[in-house]
Amino acid sequence: KDFNLSNEKDAQAGDSDENLERGNWSNKADYLLSMVGYAVGLGNVWRFPYLTYQNGGGAFLIPYTLMLALAGLPLFFMECSLGQFASLGPISVWRILPLFQGVGITMVIISTFVAIYYNVIIAYALYYLFASFQKVLPWSDCFSWADEFCSKTRLVSDCNATLYGEIIHANYSFITNNNLTCMNGTINYKPAQFPSEQYWNKVTLQRSSGLDETGNIVWYLALCLLLSWMIVGAALFKGIKSSGKVVYFTALFPYVILLILLVRGATLEGARDGIEYYIGTQSNITKLMEAEVWKDAATQIFYSLSVAWGGLVALSSYNKFHNNCYSDAIIVCVTNCVTSIFAGFAIFSILGHMAFVSERPVSEVVDSGFDLAFVAYPEALSKLPVSPLWSFLFFFMLVLLGLDSQFASIETLTTTIHDIYPEAMKKLRIPITLGVCILLFFLGLICVTQAGIYWVNLIDHFCAGWGILIAAVLEIIGIVYIYGGNRFIEDIEMMIGKKSRLFWLWWRACWFFITPVLLMAILVWSLVTFSTPTYGSVLYPTWGTVVGWCMIIFCVIWIPIIAIVKIAKAEGNLCQRIVSCCRPAANWGPYLECHRGERYSHVVDPKKEKEHEIPTVSGFVY
Repeated sequence: KDFNLSNEKDAQAGDSDENLERGNWSNKADYLLSMVGYAVGLGNVWRFPYLTYQNGGGAFLIPYTLMLALAGLPLFFMECSLGQFASLGPISVWRILPLFQGVGITMVIISTFVAIYYNVIIAYALYYLFASFQKVLPWSDCFSWADEFCSKTRLVSDCNATLYGEIIHANYSFITNNNLTCMNGTINYKPAQFPSEQYWNKVTLQRSSGLDETGNIVWYLALCLLLSWMIVGAALFKGIKSSGKVVYFTALFPYVILLILLVRGATLEGARDGIEYYIGTQSNITKLMEAEVWKDAATQIFYSLSVAWGGLVALSSYNKFHNNCYSDAIIVCVTNCVTSIFAGFAIFSILGHMAFVSERPVSEVVDSGFDLAFVAYPEALSKLPVSPLWSFLFFFMLVLLGLDSQFASIETLTTTIHDIYPEAMKKLRIPITLGVCILLFFLGLICVTQAGIYWVNLIDHFCAGWGILIAAVLEIIGIVYIYGGNRFIEDIEMMIGKKSRLFWLWWRACWFFITPVLLMAILVWSLVTFSTPTYGSVLYPTWGTVVGWCMIIFCVIWIPIIAIVKIAKAEGNLCQRIVSCCRPAANWGPYLECHRGERYSHVVDPKKEKEHEIPTVSGFVY
């Protein structure tokens, strides 16, 4: 059956669209905001500021900016150009190089795994958002759920003091009963936990002792997860036509909240100390001599821009053919990096105030990841006047940052389905989109059990690491060295116009040498420094680590499998088969005939090719 003989339009295609089969963005702003929303996520708020503080403060911006120019931007521009040129998603776009089509499948599978746990994090933020609708924040003090280790202040255990001219060591109760004073530098504190830490573990997560103890589904987190998936499904029910409008709010409003938090934080006592730790006088230029700093900068840029996840290709595939993807890439990348720096000021100003109030150094209240978002920052907000308001704003910002990234992840999956079953998506876009959301909701229920946080951490540790690096390395090697970097540049010039050799000098240097070498270095470094996953002080059981390895193997195994299937189906001897699989497919080129020009006048029209995008025993065809 020929799936493309129908003249029926897709539900997301408008009458004014250039591509009436797949649809296009309603306008440029829809696309740019969707890309900004996809790139700017939770990591910009809860990882970058901590890395900056940890790696020399303001000095860290030097390797960060260099890695943006050398690794992040070249890959970002490549993926945007690739998707826009072919108007295809991350799997079908590998008509460019059939042997590497497994790379696209790897990207989609990893995006699926990440979408499962990413929405769980949004569910956590939703729970805290609803918990903020109280006169007194429930984590502001040690209430009924707390144990004997809960304390709003550090409890002194023992110290040295002077008694009758002699230095003694005694417990703190003896010191206070005898009106003595502890000597500086000799104070030992009892093990204690802030209320926000115990609330996170005991109330929000109801955290079990480890991955072995699954426990029950935490019902209120399950409801928040369901709400999160309902929001995603509602935003995507008409594909890019609906999500492109939702992002006007979800992508822009977080900047308003960040500005409000920054202004409020800057007026608090101790804010200057926090900012100085972040990017001020505490900057340490000698840190640039450490390889770890450069590795952190490259890794943060790589993951922050969301390259090699498939989403950039999917979103760009809905652009009009002659859209200036070059300027788009620069705008989005710069916006992403500026947002990270800006967020750091908002975070550290309030953490500085928390350190001031609790009479501790800033270094003791700074954290990253879950501990920053759900322990340290909520604790800091609880010390402010009108704390429920600031808490609501912060968690509302986290929800929005998470949602627009999630929109793009699910759009990646639906775009892939559209490319494989175009006729089905024309008629059943809404049911299929809802079906994807429902399926991923049920798969995510394991992450809202009492052991859920361990599963979230496990998936993040394995799937969001090496698999993406492997896909990125193969992507750039395949396009530049097999398909041909100069040939790819000619493809881009068909879209954005002819450019001078000087213009392409930088991009050639990056694509042909610098970026692949950097990606390989990061990949090797990650493999060499691999450590078994842990959550805090909790070690994972052996079977948990095995499950993690199985997940990453399941993600990348499609690369050799699809390559073998392609070679097996080709004709000739082994060498001829490999060579034929390294050539673009007969239907590779611009999606619409009017854009093909002389270079692609030979392309088989997909509307007339009966085998276009029909699934085979290998799962996909080019």
